[in-house]
Amino acid sequence: MTWFLCPQSKASFSVKAGTILQRQEPTGEVSHILNKKARCLMNRNARFIHPETLWRTRPQAWASVRGSALYPNLFGTVRFYEHLYGVVVVTEMEGLPNPENVCSSPVFAFHIHQGGSCTGDEADPFADSGMHYNPQNCPHPYHAGDMPPLFGVNGYAFSAFLTDRFTLSEIIGKTVVLHVSFDDFSTQPSGNAGAKIACGKIVRRITRC
Repeated sequence: MTWFLCPQSKASFSVKAGTILQRQEPTGEVSHILNKKARCLMNRNARFIHPETLWRTRPQAWASVRGSALYPNLFGTVRFYEHLYGVVVVTEMEGLPNPENVCSSPVFAFHIHQGGSCTGDEADPFADSGMHYNPQNCPHPYHAGDMPPLFGVNGYAFSAFLTDRFTLSEIIGKTVVLHVSFDDFSTQPSGNAGAKIACGKIVRRITRC
């Protein structure tokens, strides 16, 4: 039996062989998913899944991120999960450049860009990623694609946050871009974040049951 919670109704549901059997009283315990059918069901209903269970489900969309020629060892994954209150974005990166001294914090600006390609030219290897995704024409840092920066720890970074600035369908085909420097959250149009050092295209993940 698999349990998961619905934040909206504060109720829990029991799942067996991929079928919702009955509505139960709230419970704080969420067990491991027992079979593929249950995983598919929970993925389809990700907007109702408790955060404890979210990490065990497959994302509805993701991006495989790779560094530019100057950063060949930089790579990572960005996963997007539909949630009741928006979209959960989970990011892992490895091979990030380390600061030259202890007073230089390894903080990297991180955004969704409106372009659909991680190609470019010698001056900007990811020029075709375009500008920040900004359908409402807002000032920075209120673009829909403006996200929290990544904090590097010995070349590794992990981030997870919830946003309602975009839906999954709105970002499919767009790109996630990592910059060499931090975002000052004030300079227009993109926070004076420096060169683009890594990029990945967001694609929808198809789950088959």
